[in-house]
Amino acid sequence: MSGGRRGLRARDLPDKEPGKKRDKREVRGTLSSALGEQALKEAAAAAWGRREPLSHEALALDPVPFCHGVIPSFIQGPGFLDGLQKELLSLDFHEKCNDLYKFKQSDDLKKRKEPHISALRKVLFEEFREWLSAVTQVELEPTIDLSCAKYEYTDALLCHDDELEGRRIAFILYLVPPWEKSDGGTLDLYSTDSHFQPQQVVKSLVPSWNSLAFFEVSPVSFHQVSEVLTEGKCRLSVSGWFHGPSVARPPRYIESLLPRSPHIPYDHEILYEWINPVYLDMDSQAQIQEEFEERSEILLKNFLKEEKFQLVCEALQKEDITWRTRGPPNKRCYKKAEEGNLPDVLMNCFEFFRSEALFLLLSNFTGLKLHFLASSDENEEGEEGRAADSTRHSSSKPKQGETNQEASSDADQVDQSKNDLHAEEGDAENSSSVPVCMGELRHWTTSHYTLVHDMQTAEFALDLLFFCGCEDWDAEYGGFTSYIAKAEDEELLTVNPENNCLALVYRDKETLKFVKYINHRSLGQLKKHQSRAGFWDFSFVYYE
Repeated sequence: MSGGRRGLRARDLPDKEPGKKRDKREVRGTLSSALGEQALKEAAAAAWGRREPLSHEALALDPVPFCHGVIPSFIQGPGFLDGLQKELLSLDFHEKCNDLYKFKQSDDLKKRKEPHISALRKVLFEEFREWLSAVTQVELEPTIDLSCAKYEYTDALLCHDDELEGRRIAFILYLVPPWEKSDGGTLDLYSTDSHFQPQQVVKSLVPSWNSLAFFEVSPVSFHQVSEVLTEGKCRLSVSGWFHGPSVARPPRYIESLLPRSPHIPYDHEILYEWINPVYLDMDSQAQIQEEFEERSEILLKNFLKEEKFQLVCEALQKEDITWRTRGPPNKRCYKKAEEGNLPDVLMNCFEFFRSEALFLLLSNFTGLKLHFLASSDENEEGEEGRAADSTRHSSSKPKQGETNQEASSDADQVDQSKNDLHAEEGDAENSSSVPVCMGELRHWTTSHYTLVHDMQTAEFALDLLFFCGCEDWDAEYGGFTSYIAKAEDEELLTVNPENNCLALVYRDKETLKFVKYINHRSLGQLKKHQSRAGFWDFSFVYYE
């Protein structure tokens, strides 16, 4: 060495206890220094309390459509965030997929030992919690409720309000690459009506690196994470809730149900006009009923006569059909046809699905008592004189996984005379339960869905779905109907859209259903069939 410098010698090192390693440098995260300014804190508290907007380079508050804020540079020091991102991406993520969402999520972060994650917890639940309590005037508990989420191509989280006992403030910290609104993945905020029901997206927050969004959890805090539309980008975020004293909530709004009606008087001739003759064969009906009573579901392919099906498909593409969006978005989003001005063939199709003859045929298919001529075990003998050709039916309702060994069907009910079909109408009207149905014609395309919700009716029912315009449809697009056990994510059955197919599903009080969100992969199918967008179904529910 030159210059007379001496090398480092052992005696120059600080003394330390034998066998003890030197402590590593502690990782620390630091909250944005601007948030610590007393003037800004007081201005933010005043704005939040008066439900007024506040615009500052370090903080933006807005009371519309509900109180929320954005902190554009939440943590100081880029080195810390790089380390945090690396630790988060090394976690195990679990696929989360149901009616409401599709994304990947980590386990709870409250016990993770990684230095940057530990430091982030300290920032959030000490410094930031104190600041947030002062601004919102809510005494927030030191409860740790934290996880990491990855949203990638076609992932989304649909409309919901985050309400759960004790949740007061929700927050999301974004660690994303350069992001544009066209990439999707925005935090969309909904307006609400006088019944506290969501209406439409009125504001979209585009995620950005090191920005933190937070909002007040309330009966009107409806929001969503819009579908990620770009491939190759990962929307990485850390999110959770601050808890505090529960607040009073308004009563749940109960929406009007679709009207139910009994059958309309069309005899068996309407069946011969519409249905593939194979399904009117007595042996076919016997086989269908046997299979249905064992599985509680069946798919009948090529159900309509081909010429009728083509007429229906052509009519569905006419521009003079009035389609209305059916919501609210925390329960559903799809197009429903207004029946008043439908082309004749579609009106006739509605009448077919509501016809007395179809009610009786469905009884033959399923063993359910959807018509007073459908005999039950206890009154079969007394009704033998009612209609000589009447099909016999079991009164036992088919259930998931059960087989009715006593069920039988002569399956020639569709050949009975008009007089038999309309016999003893007074008995049906005076019975304690008259079979009824409700139905609608629906148009499904990108971003449409239905959700399981707490106001869904829990009843025994027979679902009927008839599909049109499903060429080249792939299950990865969504749009399938999924049946799940109540209060569980366990999937019992999936019904995929398939052209000219009639799906019948019997569900009990513990079974719920939803139509999976249709993602942007479906645009490939739409390009192949430019004369239309998406597919259609006739959706009917029949009650004994």
